[in-house]
Amino acid sequence: QVQLVESGGGLVQPGGSLRLSCAASGISFSSYAMGWYRQAPGKQRELVATFTSGGSTDYADSVQGRFTISRDNAKNTVYLQMNSLKPEDTAVYYCNAERSDYLRRKYRYWGQGTQVTVSS
Repeated sequence: QVQLVESGGGLVQPGGSLRLSCAASGISFSSYAMGWYRQAPGKQRELVATFTSGGSTDYADSVQGRFTISRDNAKNTVYLQMNSLKPEDTAVYYCNAERSDYLRRKYRYWGQGTQVTVSS
């Protein structure tokens, strides 16, 4: 059974920092691209950052330079370090694991989400 369990969300003041963690089980972690998505009230879920199995990272323009994604394959965990947080970063943050096999079948899993609220 695949599980992605996020932690680290909470309430933080503007300009503050948080680090999210996502612990994965039930998958061959190093084979998966890992990502963080977020969904604000009334908005669609959007990509925040990804870290491929090959070691490449990518970020949404809105978080570039403020957020850093990292992964520890030995711990089956992906992290999102969020600095200089803004009120517009307020959302539920979701962990994602994704890969395609040699037949191009996609395997995609989601965590349950963790709330991040940036407010004074």
